[in-house]
Amino acid sequence: MTRAELLDLAVRLAREAGDAIQAVRRAGFAVERKGDASPVTAADRLAEGIITEGLREATPDWPVVAEEACADGRIPAPTERFWLVDPLDGTREFAAGRDDYVACIALIENGRPILGVLDAPAHGEIYAGIVGEGAWMEKDGQRRPIAVRPLPAGGVHVLDSQSHRDGAATASFCADLRVAETTRMGSALKFGWIAAGRADVMPRLSSTIMEWDTAAGQAVLEAAGGRVLDAKGAPLTYGKPGYRNPGFVAWGGT
Repeated sequence: MTRAELLDLAVRLAREAGDAIQAVRRAGFAVERKGDASPVTAADRLAEGIITEGLREATPDWPVVAEEACADGRIPAPTERFWLVDPLDGTREFAAGRDDYVACIALIENGRPILGVLDAPAHGEIYAGIVGEGAWMEKDGQRRPIAVRPLPAGGVHVLDSQSHRDGAATASFCADLRVAETTRMGSALKFGWIAAGRADVMPRLSSTIMEWDTAAGQAVLEAAGGRVLDAKGAPLTYGKPGYRNPGFVAWGGT
């Protein structure tokens, strides 16, 4: 399959997962707790099943590393090429009745995300991209190219986490910036906003976030001309021990 065909596959599965998530939301659901005390719902599990089954059927030789399977102890080893899936990123927002949650699918090759999809079903938006080939956003059936914007001379729009804040570290980072606006929101949707030129920078300076939380968003953002850098200024890579990320900063334009 070509990269374009692989992206089409990921878009289709993310859309199906998003539809299933919305169906669970309409029907009502219980919130359970995993071993790390993070929330999980029927929507997480249903969406993960849709995505992982579709990926395995289409690309049976590539491992699928998915959040809920890993939480249950089914943790594949990383290979040269593998899928990273967060079926419902922003479960806290979903459980609280907020709209900032996404289904995330990324393809990793040699430690780097090469394509990704973010489906934000409550917003009716899909963000997708292939690194080196461009990114797009779809809303109301209309698809348009997206790209990061130059950093505004009047000050940047900062995106901060809704549920996982490190206020002191974020304040220290922002002290070196001219900040015009700050928005707190959940999930990897923040990557989509920066990719579409709606915001400029997202500092996530703690190391508690996992690779499946960032891979799809990083692929979309890099496809749109942005960057995701660790504390040393190097691009965030994948297949690390335990699939755990260090702190990072996602940037739009320069």
